[in-house]
Amino acid sequence: MKRMKAVQVAKPNAALEVVERDVPDPKEREVRIKVQACGVCHSDMFTVAGAFPGIQYPRVPGHEVVGIIDAVGAQVPDWKNGMRVGVGWHGGHCGHCTSCRRGDFITCKVGQIPGISYDGGYAEYMIAPFEALAAIPDELKSEDAAPLLCAGITTFNALRHSGAHSGDVVAILGVGGLGHLAVQFAAKMGFKTVAIARGPDKGPLAKKLGAHLYIDSTSQNAAEELTKLGGARVIIATVTDASSMSSVIAGLGIDGKLVVLGASAEPIEVSPLLLIGARRSISGWPSGTSADSEDTLKFSVHADVHPMIEVFPLARAAEAYQHMMSGKARFRVVIAP
Repeated sequence: MKRMKAVQVAKPNAALEVVERDVPDPKEREVRIKVQACGVCHSDMFTVAGAFPGIQYPRVPGHEVVGIIDAVGAQVPDWKNGMRVGVGWHGGHCGHCTSCRRGDFITCKVGQIPGISYDGGYAEYMIAPFEALAAIPDELKSEDAAPLLCAGITTFNALRHSGAHSGDVVAILGVGGLGHLAVQFAAKMGFKTVAIARGPDKGPLAKKLGAHLYIDSTSQNAAEELTKLGGARVIIATVTDASSMSSVIAGLGIDGKLVVLGASAEPIEVSPLLLIGARRSISGWPSGTSADSEDTLKFSVHADVHPMIEVFPLARAAEAYQHMMSGKARFRVVIAP
């Protein structure tokens, strides 16, 4: 039997370790992927820390996976050996719960997540159900495509479903792993794009990425600056700091919406009066399906949107993960087996 290298978490809060395993075979409705690249996402901490209910250990993290199909199980339509595919946060759905019956697969009651529900992409090979697969455009390198399957799809999908129209003021709170993509997508979609981050050093980068205006929240009141522009139609919150989200709500215009992407356990605080008077609202957005991934990838090719990445070999996956968690990565980390 063929053997492979994989990086696993043996138990909650254990260190990532390189192990050797048998190469798995796909079952019905599954394919095997020879991994070319896997993004390292902040949400991988759910696996490392045991913070997601029902995780079984040992578990291989990774849900931003790009690779080549090299084995196809029974009852798999359309997908063939040799095709380059991606798997993102949406790792499969049941097809029969209330959400699935309405076609809302990302909110499936028992939806699967690579690296959590089953072994993910920190490995030379992985298994995925065919409904989780997205075709990768030839124009994208695998290392560039990988982060687009989580950070990319989340920001792109949130923006296109936000209700904003071309010319509207759209603010991106945070210019990091999610934010640097959100700024590019917002600008390419025709929004008047405002980037908000801490410190003057990110200003030139934000402008280079397409932002029309940069607000340094350490020296300026972001809500007041947005109000001077007539108020934001949408603020995309990519940071994980709830207090930063709370501080910008007053910068929303009439019918403005704060869309929360940054996962934080801390509460967002807002006066009901601040919401009522101008019909402001707060909502969240949870990634998207494999079809949404394909839309994200196609738009990225069309509009020339690229993640800024740092690439590590599989053997240094633990270092790559710690580099991402430190906040020092610029801006997405990718493992390339």
